[in-house]
Amino acid sequence: MEFNQKISDVAPSKSVTLLSKTKELQKTDREIINLTGGEPDFPTPTPICDEVNRQLAAGNTHYSDSRGNEDLRIRIARKLQEENRAPFTKDQILVTPGAKLAVYIAVRALLNPGDEAIWLTPGWVSYPSIVEISGGVPVAVHLKYEEDYRITCEALEEAVSERTKLLILNYPNNPTGRILRDSDIAAVSAFLRAHPDVYVLSDEIYEKVIYDGNAAVSMASFSEFFERVIVVNGFSKCSAMTGWRVGYLACNSDLYRVALKLFQHCMSCTSGFLQKGALVALDCTDDTERMRQAYERRRDLLVAGMHDIPGVEFVSPGGAFYAWVRFDTDKSSGELCDELLEKAKIAGVPGDAYGEEDAVCVRFSFAASEDDLKRMLVNLRKFAEHDL
Repeated sequence: MEFNQKISDVAPSKSVTLLSKTKELQKTDREIINLTGGEPDFPTPTPICDEVNRQLAAGNTHYSDSRGNEDLRIRIARKLQEENRAPFTKDQILVTPGAKLAVYIAVRALLNPGDEAIWLTPGWVSYPSIVEISGGVPVAVHLKYEEDYRITCEALEEAVSERTKLLILNYPNNPTGRILRDSDIAAVSAFLRAHPDVYVLSDEIYEKVIYDGNAAVSMASFSEFFERVIVVNGFSKCSAMTGWRVGYLACNSDLYRVALKLFQHCMSCTSGFLQKGALVALDCTDDTERMRQAYERRRDLLVAGMHDIPGVEFVSPGGAFYAWVRFDTDKSSGELCDELLEKAKIAGVPGDAYGEEDAVCVRFSFAASEDDLKRMLVNLRKFAEHDL
């Protein structure tokens, strides 16, 4: 039997596949250091869990509003207005089971068959697959390691065509940890002015994991582009709620009506009692900040530990919790990851999974204990000195 061809042809998520594979290997080899997953190693803050327990005890286990609970949508809108300077209203917020589904809903609602979506590489592994599954055509813009992955208007213009409908941005970036800088904003702004029919999907899931006193910037904060920006965010990274699956999208009212129809037909609603937990999470600012500070310490630990390892280069990230490490080797990133796992007991994700073409890079998550990261540095140094 022939199944859906577009879905059948899409490759599985390499990051999810490697995470599962590594967890299986750890069952028989406890020496393996698993740095594949983008998952906080902290427990979900207690006030969030307590609220959900109260909701369950009260019997809040039935259908909720398909748009999302009103109190949560009001609070998300206030957060976007106050923190991101993006004037969305509660009626432009759709609460979804995770930010990943929010990305899919937004892309699927926007694209018609054959429409093109520009995505920047290195970039999250699922963007091109979601575009393809939605009937669109992903067009990669390969940002350069030597230029610190700076966005240029020239690179965007080379990728645009009459079918271009969407530009996908993800800052702080997975996997590089780069943040949106003034030069990047200028390039994107010039591009959007030149192409007034192109939307922006701004994936801001790592906005709370940012370092060195910087703040995340959303393209939705610019009034001239506001109507064309779709914001996607959630609670997995900032509140250690990966398994809870609560995210949201915000967009203009016309697109919202289409997205809501799709969501109603494929999901009905997001769990009501979990949404109550997410409402509490928005005010757990101290917990979010403690986690951020811990990630920053871990980042600094890796920066200091890698600076003199031969054949290894790690540029300090401005956000997210990934070490995007370049290796001086003739091996492919996939071959290198296999050797790191076999010889150094370090599990990472190869850079080519994120569309990296010019450099041999590996993504290591530092959402892991400092003890694991110290062991990783010891093993990595030995590997570099003998096998690179």
